Amino acid sequence: MALREVAVQIAIDAAKLARTVRDEAVTGGVDTKSTETDVVTAGDRAVERLVRERLAELRPGESVLGEEEGGEEALEGLRWVVDPIDGTVNYLYGFPWYSVSLAAQVDGRSVAGAVVEPVSGRVWSAALGHGAFLDGQRLRVSAADRLDLSLIGTGFAYDAERRKAQAAVVGELMGQVRDIRRAGVASLDLCAVGAGWLDGMYEVGLKRWDWAAGALVAEEAGARLRLPERGTTDGLGDEMLICAAPGIAEELTGALRGVDAGQV
Repeated sequence: MALREVAVQIAIDAAKLARTVRDEAVTGGVDTKSTETDVVTAGDRAVERLVRERLAELRPGESVLGEEEGGEEALEGLRWVVDPIDGTVNYLYGFPWYSVSLAAQVDGRSVAGAVVEPVSGRVWSAALGHGAFLDGQRLRVSAADRLDLSLIGTGFAYDAERRKAQAAVVGELMGQVRDIRRAGVASLDLCAVGAGWLDGMYEVGLKRWDWAAGALVAEEAGARLRLPERGTTDGLGDEMLICAAPGIAEELTGALRGVDAGQV
């Protein structure tokens, strides 16, 4: 079975579980991680366990990196990267915008992935060199070529002080774009760029499981990517992710650099 098919099949199964256990998961098991606003539910843990079990059946012996149970940090070889519920705060509140994200990476590069929305049932998927799809329909980024007429997505950190600084950056950007959207799910923001629902998105502080599948969907739909990477010297820091339609990619990157977005 091809890697994309494995990712789609398992992510669909995991999404069904996430929706099925949601009420019980959020009332019977909510903990916190880095801050009191950084939550993890019993649903997150149950979904990741399912993903790991299914991968062990379909792809035995391959390593897995997950948000809740960790895994090997080394990038060499093939490794699966899972975010069992991206958008856990939305999940906690019953806001129907969250996802299950699963990607296969080789030497740290995403080669196949799926992002599934448990509530709507939408299935986003991609394979390196083979395009990106939403429910079987090929995706293409927008034709945006002016930043001032572009809709941009972003997200904020869990730490309150860092979030305040990031909000100040948004305030400086508002006069340079059409508008800004913040839905709280990086994987779906990336997919939205791939579909042309957003012209671009950026976020600072994402982890690999947040972007591994969604970034591939966007890239295979024609987006330009700037992924978080240590040792970067472009003035945007190690933690900045930028994803945009080609027509605004350079302009958005310049605007973000101009407001020191990567430093907060």
